[in-house]
Amino acid sequence: MMNIFDVNWIAVVVAALAGFLVGGIWYGPIMGKKWMGAVGLTEEEIQGGNMGAIYGGAFAFSLVASWTLAHTFASYGTDFSFTIKVLTAFGVALGFIVPAIGTNYLFSQKSKTLFFIDAGYWLLFYTAMGVVHAWLG
Repeated sequence: MMNIFDVNWIAVVVAALAGFLVGGIWYGPIMGKKWMGAVGLTEEEIQGGNMGAIYGGAFAFSLVASWTLAHTFASYGTDFSFTIKVLTAFGVALGFIVPAIGTNYLFSQKSKTLFFIDAGYWLLFYTAMGVVHAWLG
């Protein structure tokens, strides 16, 4: 039986950073303006938020997601190739994350635009983490 903390912690942190970087690019220059419009926020409202709590909390969640992916690979995917690890990470987003946010957005009547922006982010986030875990794992 594996110890749940017996993972490559360097990979966990680097993968979380990779996902965090993807978010900065995705919600910055690529989709930032469209996302702000889709959620109904202005730049002033965003800048008025507690950025330490927002970014700190987001990175903490990234660490949890990265550790979970690392633990999954260490427990079940010890013989997975680089490609299979990346596809598995993508599949986690496509099979678990995207349907979950989609269901939430349907009931909260969020726009399709917001759904596709956020779903695209999570697909890229998990793919980036999968690349790092495949590379460093």
